Amino acid sequence: MSPENRPADFGFTAGDLMVVTGAGSGIGRATARLGAAAGLAVAAWDLDAGTAEGIADDILAAGGAASWARVDVTNADEVAGGFAGLGRPARYLVNNAGPASAVPVPFADGLVMGAGSMELVARTWMSTDLPADAALVNVASVAGNCIGASPDWYAATKAAVMGYTRHLAAWQAERIRANAVAPGMIATPRSAGFAGSEALMKALDRNPLGRMGEAEEIAWPILFLLSPLASYVNGALLVADGGWTIAP
Repeated sequence: MSPENRPADFGFTAGDLMVVTGAGSGIGRATARLGAAAGLAVAAWDLDAGTAEGIADDILAAGGAASWARVDVTNADEVAGGFAGLGRPARYLVNNAGPASAVPVPFADGLVMGAGSMELVARTWMSTDLPADAALVNVASVAGNCIGASPDWYAATKAAVMGYTRHLAAWQAERIRANAVAPGMIATPRSAGFAGSEALMKALDRNPLGRMGEAEEIAWPILFLLSPLASYVNGALLVADGGWTIAP
């Protein structure tokens, strides 16, 4: 059964609001679309206004509920404006936006863009009047969480994302549940440049499933971690990499 046709009953209350950052493409887009199919109202945020509007339009055309906003998640005013523009608090947050590993940035700037932005979005979200049973998922990566990847700032950022997730899980549990996913090699627009590369071939040779993952195969775990089905899961890192990082 394809990911698109699997049952989408996660026990969500229909109409509950989910903010997805980086919703315009890849994992964020898949999470927005499948979350809407599961009955959630989706606020699609992206630095690219066109892609944010595009996924919102797709959800609306399919009969779902969606809005969109252009939000730079490194800009405190834009993040605050994004939440204010929702009109009501969001029960769920998917902290997905962040720079690609191929972006050439200094180490400190990479940390701010990749991990600092997630802290900013989460902190601003938590400053709102959150509904009961609120939950967030931060999108980390096997790069830095399970392996020492390159570039240095990217590996450090992903390790920081999980460290921050554990902090939230331990110190904000009265208000939220916090978990993270760590994708492996996923077929998204960002990974298109790896197609046919020697690095990809080596990774696939080592992967027990012998293939890259699809964005929907990360979106489903994200939705599970947000959902009432995962009500006792807090501070967890769910690795979704086909077994790549545990293979001999």
